[in-house]
Amino acid sequence: MKKNKSALLTIIAFLLFASKALNAQEQEIILKTLTGDIYGTLTMPDTKTNLTVVIIISGSGPTDRNGNQESIENNSLKFLADELRKNGIASVRYDKRGIAASDEAMKEEKDLRFDNFADDVKDWVKLLAADKRFNKIMIAGHSEGSLLGMIAAENNKFVKAFISIAGAGRPADEILKEQLDKAPKDVKDIIFPLLDTLKKGDTVGNVPKIFYGLFRPSVQPYMISWLKYNPQIEIKKVNVPVLILQGTTDIQVTEKDADLLAKAQPKAQLKLIKNMNHVLKDCDTSDKEKQKPIYSNPDLPLNKEFVNEIVSFIKKIK
Repeated sequence: MKKNKSALLTIIAFLLFASKALNAQEQEIILKTLTGDIYGTLTMPDTKTNLTVVIIISGSGPTDRNGNQESIENNSLKFLADELRKNGIASVRYDKRGIAASDEAMKEEKDLRFDNFADDVKDWVKLLAADKRFNKIMIAGHSEGSLLGMIAAENNKFVKAFISIAGAGRPADEILKEQLDKAPKDVKDIIFPLLDTLKKGDTVGNVPKIFYGLFRPSVQPYMISWLKYNPQIEIKKVNVPVLILQGTTDIQVTEKDADLLAKAQPKAQLKLIKNMNHVLKDCDTSDKEKQKPIYSNPDLPLNKEFVNEIVSFIKKIK
């Protein structure tokens, strides 16, 4: 009985130690803004000084710092932070304004601009640049986060490298038109001119209520601010080492997008990851239905080649 009790106490002590170690590796970090706090997670390796720190930017929509949405949990960006930690690299991933813990930092929709999200990245860079533990800051943007990262990295003296992960290579209006290409002609005849008008910088009146999800009056200023950006033009302005990573079975962003980015920035390294999908997991098919379970499986690890490529690139930056 005493032996069993002793063994139980040993197990409890180990679990408590493991819990404390995990908490020490991941700490809450807060970016103060004029409209509210933006909450993130600082993941630290065992080494605590002279560190490289990577700002990980999530993709579009209500995607949180871990790469998840309300009904989709895959932990892709949480796993990325942990893989970096294992290799002695620190990281910060965060809930963008209006998302999850940073919900209260959201401006009114009519006042929100795409540039606000890019400015937040720049402010994270400034915050980390003032932290003496870090001697190199890099940006890694996933999906829409790739464009935000490019903008934040342009002429930024604190940023040493930029990594595009499944980043679009075309302006948003072109991608939206491609996604809507199979819609009925009468739908396209309404939506395409709306996009063209917003692209020119003009708002649109009398939008049919059925299209308010994308074109309601309060969101049009944001759309205008987003559509003005062309990733090919923005990546040209990035004057630090660039790595472009793209999965071959990604059903949201294509190899064509990665090629366009690489051609626009000839100094960039382009790595196509065989059988990796948009959430950075192993996947040998481009069938949307067969991919759905992978998007919602938090137990699946990241593609190993992806991890190796990103770690190798980061460690080579002087």
